[in-house]
Amino acid sequence: MKQTIGIISATPLDIQAEDAEELGPESDIRDLQVGTEQHGERLDKALAHSVPEFSRSYLQQLLESGFVSFNGKTGLKASHKVKAGDAIAVEMRPTPQSQAFKPEAVDFGIAYEDAHILVVNKPAGLVVHPAPGNWSGTLLNGLLAHAPCFLMVPRAGIVHRLDKDTSGLMVVAKSREVMDALVKAIAAREVSRQYLALAHGAWSGPARKTVDAAIGRDPRNRLRMAVVDLATQSGKTARTDFERLASDASSSYVRCILHTGRTHQIRVHMASLGHPLIADQVYGGSALFGMRRQALHATRLAFLHPISAEALQFDSPVPADMAQALLHFGPALQSGLA
Repeated sequence: MKQTIGIISATPLDIQAEDAEELGPESDIRDLQVGTEQHGERLDKALAHSVPEFSRSYLQQLLESGFVSFNGKTGLKASHKVKAGDAIAVEMRPTPQSQAFKPEAVDFGIAYEDAHILVVNKPAGLVVHPAPGNWSGTLLNGLLAHAPCFLMVPRAGIVHRLDKDTSGLMVVAKSREVMDALVKAIAAREVSRQYLALAHGAWSGPARKTVDAAIGRDPRNRLRMAVVDLATQSGKTARTDFERLASDASSSYVRCILHTGRTHQIRVHMASLGHPLIADQVYGGSALFGMRRQALHATRLAFLHPISAEALQFDSPVPADMAQALLHFGPALQSGLA
């Protein structure tokens, strides 16, 4: 099965949000007393024992935000040792993290959907999963609004991710059974993922190259990833195949095939070849040809359907910004390879 798709709008099926602003954030005061079995424990551990329905990290956030009073005082550290008989009052208020997993209307492309899977064509600029700085408006929020089944699956069925500014295809599971099957297929390298990239510099040497180099945190900049030596640094093995599609003195148009799925893998491997992606400032790229985000698009996704075993393949043309940039190589290339 093969499909070529574009962007459509995904809207919520059912969101009951009446009076949400009027009611404000929900809160609940819990009055607790430290028992003999918690005597001498850390405050955060004693809290987790007394309020087991909430995670320890969530309770630590409440503690840091001043929503926990200890013997009438606030501002204590999580490491404070408690004694039997101590009085604790906890105002159970939502934190950004606790509110992150909620349905929201988010526009994203749908390439294919059946009872078991959803294939998304993610636009550039859309964050996949809630994280610091992006607690709402993510693909996960949009999936929760799109269909109730995603509420019942860990991470709303997301089994692999794309960077915020990378566009293209992703598969999402609608049940735990399907999610487990897709995770296993990805780990076994049975899911084919191809990307198109526009990079700085003239391509030299053979048209096809393979980079087999481990990736880990850049020791000089923890916000970046880097090619690392596993003998001296922590990281994971990573392999990418590259095929030059076009090149001139200023830039190269490249097809990228993933064999592993490490964080920023294509961006790091291309930079290691001396070809940082256009507009990828994190790895040495700069704006060119009108591109204002890293010139990377997940163009093809192929796998066996986790339930029917049918062979599926989906293709997504490059979006408008990359199509415009490809005019640099001439209309013949754009129509033949984009």
